[in-house]
Amino acid sequence: MNKQIIITASVFGALAVIAGAFGAHALKASLSPYQLEVWQTGVQYQFYHVFALLFLSTFTRFKNKVIVSTYYLFTFGIVLFSGSLYLLACRDLINMPGLAVLGPVTPVGGLLFIIGWVFLAFAAFRNK
Repeated sequence: MNKQIIITASVFGALAVIAGAFGAHALKASLSPYQLEVWQTGVQYQFYHVFALLFLSTFTRFKNKVIVSTYYLFTFGIVLFSGSLYLLACRDLINMPGLAVLGPVTPVGGLLFIIGWVFLAFAAFRNK
């Protein structure tokens, strides 16, 4: 197991629980149903990729460049995809309509997720 990946997954996991609870309780009265849905999408994808990181941590040969790349792709995917969705959902609440420019960042994070999954499959094929 890889300590760095587990720590990263643990931090992102704790933040996902906090974000989910915050959205369900504190933001429920302040955001529209659509904005809450956007928020929840960020939480869901963050959790999915926390579990992916935990799975990735079981690869004992972390020195493998494909595994290292997958780790970074998932990590930056969480930051860009979920992070941009959190900001987009709350842009009216924090009175920053200019955050709409983050819209194109979300698909970049999604693309990092996709590439990360492809890399993970590639690592499995390469594993003897």
